[in-house]
Amino acid sequence: QVQLVESGGGLVQPGGSLTLSCTASGFTISSADMSWYRQAPGKERELVARITSTGGSTNYADSVKGRFTVSRDNAKNSVYLQMNSLKAEDTSVYYCNAVRNLLSRLYPYWGQGTQVTVSS
Repeated sequence: QVQLVESGGGLVQPGGSLTLSCTASGFTISSADMSWYRQAPGKERELVARITSTGGSTNYADSVKGRFTVSRDNAKNSVYLQMNSLKAEDTSVYYCNAVRNLLSRLYPYWGQGTQVTVSS
């Protein structure tokens, strides 16, 4: 059974840092592009950061460029989101996403989400 489990969310003050982790089971992430999305109340889910299966390419939402860093450790079957200089507007539920390439077909998977709240 394929699962993505996020951890590391919580309450942090503005300007602080958090690192989110996403650990996969049921498949190896080396075959998948991995992404972090977020969704705030009343808003659409948006892409925050993406890293390709080899880790050779990353892209970020303009709102987080220079503050967030996505990375992956295929040996640990995990992907991470380092978040620095957090702002109140970063408050959201953060979701891990995997798009697995299997025999030239793409299979998307989602985690259950982890809450990040930035507040003083």
